[in-house]
Amino acid sequence: MPRRAALLVLLALAWIALGFAVASPYYRLLLTLVPIWALLGVSWNLFSGYGGLISFGHAAFFGLGAYTVTLALAQFGLTPWFGIPLAALFGAVAGAAIGWPTFRLRGNYFALAMLAYPLMLVYVFGWLGFQEVSIPLHREAPVRFMQFADGRIYVVLATALLLVGLLVSLAVERSRFGLSLAAMRQNELAAEAAGIDTRRWKLRALALSGALAGAAGGLYAVVVLVVTPASVFGLVVSAQAMILVLFGGAGTLFGPLIGAVVLVPLGETLQATLGGMLPGIQGVLYGVAVVAVVLLAPEGIFWKLSDLRRTAAAAPPAPAPTHRQQEAVHRPDPGAALLEVAGLRKSFGGVAAVQDVGFVVREREILGIIGPNGAGKSTLFNLLNGIVAADAGSIRFAGEAIGQLTPNRVAHRGIGRTFQVVRAFPRLSVLENVVVGAYAHHAGDAAARRAAGAALDLVGLSPYAAVAAARLTARELRLMELARALAGAPRLLLLDEPLAGLSDADTAELTGVLRRLPEAGVAIAIIEHTMPAMVGLVDRFLVLDQGRVLAEGPPAEVMRRPEVIEAYLGRAGAIAHAAA
Repeated sequence: MPRRAALLVLLALAWIALGFAVASPYYRLLLTLVPIWALLGVSWNLFSGYGGLISFGHAAFFGLGAYTVTLALAQFGLTPWFGIPLAALFGAVAGAAIGWPTFRLRGNYFALAMLAYPLMLVYVFGWLGFQEVSIPLHREAPVRFMQFADGRIYVVLATALLLVGLLVSLAVERSRFGLSLAAMRQNELAAEAAGIDTRRWKLRALALSGALAGAAGGLYAVVVLVVTPASVFGLVVSAQAMILVLFGGAGTLFGPLIGAVVLVPLGETLQATLGGMLPGIQGVLYGVAVVAVVLLAPEGIFWKLSDLRRTAAAAPPAPAPTHRQQEAVHRPDPGAALLEVAGLRKSFGGVAAVQDVGFVVREREILGIIGPNGAGKSTLFNLLNGIVAADAGSIRFAGEAIGQLTPNRVAHRGIGRTFQVVRAFPRLSVLENVVVGAYAHHAGDAAARRAAGAALDLVGLSPYAAVAAARLTARELRLMELARALAGAPRLLLLDEPLAGLSDADTAELTGVLRRLPEAGVAIAIIEHTMPAMVGLVDRFLVLDQGRVLAEGPPAEVMRRPEVIEAYLGRAGAIAHAAA
């Protein structure tokens, strides 16, 4: 972080030096507007770039900041030196107030709801009589009222404010805050199951984003002197923030800078030279930029250059860990009941996925949950860790009812989860993927990293700590997801087909890891179709068929029951099996 912070300071000083070297007032104004729009891009990137929820409404915060500074000075004589921090405060409050109800929506519905706020404010401020508000001139006290005849000072102010925003973004990027946002962006369900309170982090991100956008709007008003609802709340403002970030690279520190430095000067210059002949040429430029990025660099210029650099470097991945020789493992006797399920039901429309299911998982026990495809196994897991709410029944963990808890709260209670299809955070390193899981149990970042390192060592992935998750094989991804679940110090693991797609050798390695977990006090409920591995791994089987419990007991006994054989092979197959 110190190296990148120093780079940001050097870039800021270079931009200020350029501002002092330029003699033209027009180009000085341009050198002022670029950092302002870049700061708005930084604010959008903090929420949508890192967090992944697309916002079409950041003009709401920008416009509130512009009007806060303008009205505070025009009606109360409040200097912009206080007005801009006040604009940031109003932006943060607006972000929290908007986010609280709007986060109930998802995907396109959320994006459209965010669009409604600036459109609404256009009419509200017009109705209040603020169609055009000018900042009164106070040339007798330019320093007090931030009204300087020398345009170079505005370049310094805008660059300094952008630098503050970038340093905030840098502090967020690799902190618990930033890793949580990055995990949510790449796979929100996995982040929630790992213990991240996605709603809380989204709310914090939108409040911080709103503060930066409000500050940008406040300085913009000081520079342009006149604000109108259309100029600060208009759709173009939100679109410009989004386009700058998408062009430069969403979810990166330098993405907003790249977009602003390339597109803002080009757009303003085209508008100044060709706007009379071709009205709207600036919008055409942004449209072309979006199309070009979608076709040539879908994740933005920064990610495209980063991927090219990695390819050119051709650095080999870390050496694959060798398969560990299987050792005899002492299996402790199961203890008291840890998870107690009774009368659990869940229907989707007219289809009963889970019907009156009840069972117990004891401490230090490995319970195998088996059954034919469509038996309701994954739905059962989704009920247990809060992804889906049950229609009826009870779920108790360590004596506490957890049936109404969200997935992140279930994770904090001590239940870890893996998925049938691995849910990785591909742009994060292996260590960062596992650190996200450690946050469920460890309050400090240092403790979370130590727990993540220990989990990687347990599954044999320590040599891969710095490798991006996108470069892992299927086996390594399974091990990484297991490590992420273990890093949260769970008392119970829910493993959904962890052996799927693995070779015999890889299966033996992974089951060897699982056999050691009860010694560490971890109970396991595992869904799996690989019967030979399951018979040698689990203490008991729970067999589901058509959402109901069909059988329960020791593996050897359960696998001999005719009703279990029939559920797997069908009636004709069961008869043939009996005859054999």
